[in-house]
Amino acid sequence: MSDDEFQECVERALARMPRSVMKNLENVAIFIEDRYSPEIHEYDDAGSPQDGGLVLGLYEGTPLTERTWDSDAGALPDRIFLYQGSILEICESVEQVEREVAITIVHEIAHHFGIDDDLLHELGWG
Repeated sequence: MSDDEFQECVERALARMPRSVMKNLENVAIFIEDRYSPEIHEYDDAGSPQDGGLVLGLYEGTPLTERTWDSDAGALPDRIFLYQGSILEICESVEQVEREVAITIVHEIAHHFGIDDDLLHELGWG
């Protein structure tokens, strides 16, 4: 799958997200990178990305549930990373890629709203 085709999968997944969710994603940037790199993200975030498993996505930022009235003053955007190489590694078809991209986006957006990995796994979005 080409980079452009993967980008289109991401755009389709974002277009299918409910408007009520998307309107609350102010100051959130979404990036596509090849793979997770512990050298760049050297901390243990809610999903413990340093656990050695294959990382498909990552949320970096302050969840809405942890923000205070002044916590956004001058803050850089929260960031969601989608790891194209990792997603493609576990998928065998375009349909699987589209499904995995959608699941990963929902998972990372949920972290933005303060939902932790345990609850996401219980809900089937792990």
